[in-house]
Amino acid sequence: MLLQRSALAIARRAAVAPAVRRSLATSAVRRDAVPDTKIKGIKEVKTVDDLFGPGAPAGTVPTDIEQSTGLERLEILGKMESVDVFDMRPLDASRLGTLANPVVVRSAGDEQFAGCTGVPADSHNVIWLGMSRERPIERCPECGSVYKMEYVGPQEDHHHDHGHGHGWQEPKTMADYVKPEYW
Repeated sequence: MLLQRSALAIARRAAVAPAVRRSLATSAVRRDAVPDTKIKGIKEVKTVDDLFGPGAPAGTVPTDIEQSTGLERLEILGKMESVDVFDMRPLDASRLGTLANPVVVRSAGDEQFAGCTGVPADSHNVIWLGMSRERPIERCPECGSVYKMEYVGPQEDHHHDHGHGHGWQEPKTMADYVKPEYW
């Protein structure tokens, strides 16, 4: 019995060689099969149609730049030219935002979320604050820092319905019940 268990343990640990070895030639990428198609730079993007990749030739695996579309393609083209398309720099955490001088959060969309970690930075856990075009100012409930969303998107927005169509109202918060003289 002991001999049987030892033989099984040794068999499991033994390196098993594959029946067929793969040659390096089968996994090499052939560069001569890729057609010479010019990829537009970020400065050449003028319309939404410019954000569609050329695709890969038949029988090949596409690269990220060949298959990406839309915002992903815009981001990749920007990174290729060292342009931070979405402005991913951290927010200014060196000061406490006030109503007179809030921490500005730039947004190209109708709403933006910002994570507050306190002043000085990392003095409390991350608290996520949601700002919108209708309600651009938010205050952190932990440290009191004020954040303001600055809309930098297109001014003519055909998809944005300010009345929300179906009688929808913004939910009330504690800020709605503060007397005006306290602001």
